[in-house]
Amino acid sequence: MTAAAPHAPGAPARWHRLDRRTLLVHCGWLAAPLGSWALTALATGGRITPGAWITLTAIAGSFAVLTVIGLIRWLRTDYRVTHDSFEVRSGVLTRRLRSVPLHRIRTVDLTASPLHRLFGVTVLRAGTAGSSGGGAELSLEALTTADAERLRATLMARADAAAAAEDPVVSRINWRWLRYAPLTFWVIGGVFAAAGGVYRALDGAGIEPWKLGIVRSAFDEFGASALWITIPLALLAVLVLGTVGALALYVEGWWNFRLEWTDAHTLRVRRGLFTTRSVTIERARLRGAVLREPLLLRAGGGATVRVVAGGLGNKEENRKRSVILPPAPRTEAVCTASGTLRTAFPDAGLRAHPKAALRRRRTRGLLLVTLPGTLILALLGLLLTPVLLHCAWAFALVSAPVVLWLAGDAYRNLGHAVQGRYLVTRSGTFSRETVALQREAIAAWTFSTTPFSRRTGLVTLTAAVAAGEDGYHVRDLAADDAPALAAAAGPGILEEFLDHGDRGGHGNAVPAYSHGHSGPGRHRKSMSTHTLHRNPDDLDMT
Repeated sequence: MTAAAPHAPGAPARWHRLDRRTLLVHCGWLAAPLGSWALTALATGGRITPGAWITLTAIAGSFAVLTVIGLIRWLRTDYRVTHDSFEVRSGVLTRRLRSVPLHRIRTVDLTASPLHRLFGVTVLRAGTAGSSGGGAELSLEALTTADAERLRATLMARADAAAAAEDPVVSRINWRWLRYAPLTFWVIGGVFAAAGGVYRALDGAGIEPWKLGIVRSAFDEFGASALWITIPLALLAVLVLGTVGALALYVEGWWNFRLEWTDAHTLRVRRGLFTTRSVTIERARLRGAVLREPLLLRAGGGATVRVVAGGLGNKEENRKRSVILPPAPRTEAVCTASGTLRTAFPDAGLRAHPKAALRRRRTRGLLLVTLPGTLILALLGLLLTPVLLHCAWAFALVSAPVVLWLAGDAYRNLGHAVQGRYLVTRSGTFSRETVALQREAIAAWTFSTTPFSRRTGLVTLTAAVAAGEDGYHVRDLAADDAPALAAAAGPGILEEFLDHGDRGGHGNAVPAYSHGHSGPGRHRKSMSTHTLHRNPDDLDMT
């Protein structure tokens, strides 16, 4: 069986059936009772009691019934992709045909549990922005991984981005996204933040928390027990409390979430359970979008979205009001960013940065993390106890590979491009951000270097805008490429600072102040930062 392929109008689309391994997935629940029965037989030396035979008979009967049900469901479920819709037929006694227009499909989610992965299959769910309740979502269980990938590519390729952008509802809450709530820093950091808040409240009331009976008893019990047991239990308790807190905050903050265009010129986001929030943004104030992927959330395939917009208050207020999507699947995040920009979010085809950027990250990580930690532990070992000397070399052996891996990940995440109306830049490892910034919104350029980056020929280029974070960085760009990128992304800013010989084209444009990279007839400057901007009358600082 192969995934459905697009069909031309007028040509009959062929129906496709699910993979046969669907039957094995349906019978997966039998593993637990069969395993229990097998362990019982082993524990009794192979002597099977009448009760065990009854259990085995019940399992066999359940297996037969489940197999028949699964076989009927497999025989009676099929799907196809026509020239304008995705259709699924199902049902035994009552046949049901469900159809979603291709231009309305906003997300295609592939989910594979450990059992699915064991059999090489996956579950595909396709839905629209309004499918949070499941009514407009189609689900197929199960397809082979290759067929699911091909079907997803077909559906997303046929989903008309322009038509999807015209949908007034850009995104709304889907409670399946709750699985992304624990994949944030606040799972652990939130517990300590809450504990710190309680401590400050008690201290402000004149109560010394360390003298409370329950606190003293807890510390006495902790010290009296084996640390190899109590420490993991304490970490597990923190993790459980943090997960519960993260889920509660997610529900409270994003209850009834809805992002929509109320008209052609106004974007509105509404959310909140106890404290309701509604933020309205004029389309004329939108300057771009940011796809944020913190490390844990990225590992789980999730992301969040912020807008780059003016008029959202100071920096702290802007960070709260600019969030337009909670932690959600990355496909949903990309669709939300596309619906916000009213065009496909340009997150592909980014240009890689020079290898010097990788070497810089490796060197910086080793010098700032591995070396200081090792030296401190070694020094303390010489002064206090030899045990810390062993901790020093163990820390070096463990931290060095981690630092090098993070440095490699940070380098792989570097990228930039000029795509249509947008300057696109990506960077970060603990929090990777892909920024799509309107080129006409760029008011100034800043070229920044350090003594170390100048030696390696790297420049950080900052695009200043009167919105969002005020400035967005293209980090560790080759010094030769920085002026060309600035001139191409923001025409009219850099030209008057270029040498006359470089005005013929942007490809070789080099500014006269060239930070440690001097051409013939140019003077080397000691300044590390240079800012070039448009006419002040062009700036909109609201």
